[in-house]
Amino acid sequence: MRTDRFFARLEQEPQRPAVAAPGMSRTRIALLWATLGAYATIVAAVLSTSWLVRFDWQVMLFRPYKQWPGLHAFLDYFVVLGQRGPTAVLVAAWLGWRSWRQRTLRPLLVMGVALLALNLSVGAAKLGMAREGPHYANDIGSNEMWLNGDIFPSGHTANAVVTWGILAYLATTPRARRTLSIIAAVFALGVGATTVYLGTHWVSDVLLGWAAGLLILLALPWCEPVIREVERRLLVLRDRLSGRPGPQPHPVLPPPDVPPVTLPPDPASAPARAAALPARLAKAHTRSPAVRPLQTEGRPAAGHPGVRPVEPLGGSFSPASSAPPHRP
Repeated sequence: MRTDRFFARLEQEPQRPAVAAPGMSRTRIALLWATLGAYATIVAAVLSTSWLVRFDWQVMLFRPYKQWPGLHAFLDYFVVLGQRGPTAVLVAAWLGWRSWRQRTLRPLLVMGVALLALNLSVGAAKLGMAREGPHYANDIGSNEMWLNGDIFPSGHTANAVVTWGILAYLATTPRARRTLSIIAAVFALGVGATTVYLGTHWVSDVLLGWAAGLLILLALPWCEPVIREVERRLLVLRDRLSGRPGPQPHPVLPPPDVPPVTLPPDPASAPARAAALPARLAKAHTRSPAVRPLQTEGRPAAGHPGVRPVEPLGGSFSPASSAPPHRP
C-alpha cells in the first residue's frame, strides 16, 4: 500500500466536492409510504391487544438473557452502539473531520436535522402512548399502554437506524453507500435484538423503532433545501466575523456580436406574402426618390466644335467625318 495516497486523503481538499444530494425519487417515496403504513399497523396492533402483544409476552416470559447467559457481558457493551449520547459523539467527530476536509458544513447539518427530527417524533410517541416496559409489566397479556412508561417505540433502535444510516446517506460513491448501508443495517438490527434479549423492550417496541428511524432517513431529502440555506447563512456569518471577503460572483460578460440568424421562409406564409406584394411595391414606389435627368451642366452643347455628332445606326460612314476638328 502506498503511504502517499493514504496521507493525501487526510489533507484538506482544494475545493468542495460536486456531489448532488439525494432526491425524493419514486422509489424513495414508495418506501416512505410503505414504512408509514407499517408504523401505523404496528401501533394499531398494539392498541388492539392483537397477536403481536401476545407474542411480546411469549418472548418476555421466555427470558432470553437466562437462556444464553454467556452473551450477556458482550451485549451489555454492544447495546451502547444504539445510545444517543455515545453514538452521536462518535459519528459527529467523524462527520466534523469530513466537513473540514471537504470544506462544507452539510454532513454536520444533515446529522443535526436528522437527530432533531428523531428526538421530536420518537419523544412525542413515547410520551403520548406511555407504554410500560417488560420489567415493570403487571397484567399478563395486556398491552401496558397509557401508564408511566416511555419505551414505545424503542429509542435505542431508532437512534441506531438514524445515526449509522446517516453515514450511508452521506456517502459519495455507490460502493461506499452499499458498504455503509450494510454496516448500518447490522448495527440497527443487532441493537434492536439486543434490547429484546436484555428484556428492556418488547418486540413490538423494536419493530416500531426500526420503522421510526427509517422514516427519518427516507424523509431527509425534503430537508435538503433548508440545510443548504442554513449552510449558506453560516458561511456568510463566518466570513463576516473573520473579516474575510465572501465568494465574489463571477462577472457577467456581454454576449459576443453574433450575426443574426436568418430563418428559412415558412412555406405556409407564401400565399400571404404574395397577396401583400402589390401593396409593398406601391409603398416602395411612393417612397423612392424621383428620377433626375442627366446632368448636362459643364458639358459642351451639341453644336460645339468638339462634339462629334452621333451617327444613327446603319448610317453612312466617311473618313472626312471621322477626322478630328481643326483647332486654330
